[in-house]
Amino acid sequence: MTTGKEATLHQRILSDIESRIVSGDWPPGHRIPFELALAEQYDCSRMTVNKVLTQLARAGLIERRKRSGSFVTQPQAQSAVLEIHDIKSEILSLNLPYSHRIVKRAKRKGRPEDGRRLQFAGAVSVLEITCIHYAGRRPFCLEDRVINLDAVPEADQVDFDELPPGPWLINQVPWSTAEHQIRAIPAEGEAAASLDIAKGTACLVIERRTWSGLGPITHVRLTYPGDRHTLVARFTPSS
Repeated sequence: MTTGKEATLHQRILSDIESRIVSGDWPPGHRIPFELALAEQYDCSRMTVNKVLTQLARAGLIERRKRSGSFVTQPQAQSAVLEIHDIKSEILSLNLPYSHRIVKRAKRKGRPEDGRRLQFAGAVSVLEITCIHYAGRRPFCLEDRVINLDAVPEADQVDFDELPPGPWLINQVPWSTAEHQIRAIPAEGEAAASLDIAKGTACLVIERRTWSGLGPITHVRLTYPGDRHTLVARFTPSS
């Protein structure tokens, strides 16, 4: 069982290494100190260090090579880089009034599915939120989100009726890493009903995870009817 002291030390080591990578102090290809050296530096067990390095590898910040050690990863080339957009701003840009409605809010112990969504192996408490965003009177986007309450405990005190969880989290917790996954799916059951569309209607789904020095923050699944959303990204050639 992880003690409070171990958890705090875990967060400190994670934050220290992540800060060096994000700041460029440790550039791509830099070898991370070996587990034994880090354990001696922080006066902790190798298991604590191993958990930190495993978490950094899952976040894509380092690569672990057998018998060689751990190295800062080279950023992968992307065809486009997506920013974390505010849904309210998207709707207002269409000259339509914005509103949102929280249809589900539940605090609970994390389940295996939450661990997969957050890419976290430990036990966590989560806040599960389902929210519908409206453009005028028409549903624009269905938001299905889990928040890691171990990283953001203050979220449990917020009802999100005034400010949706997305912008609240951006204002509350500085994130260091984000991952987007985009796919097309046919609308089914609850999603179709929430978006007021027929079953089988083509939808665009954006899944996003964000991390900070405290670990995984949130995983959100945003479902848009295919005819109501366009992805636009601006990018330049790499130097």
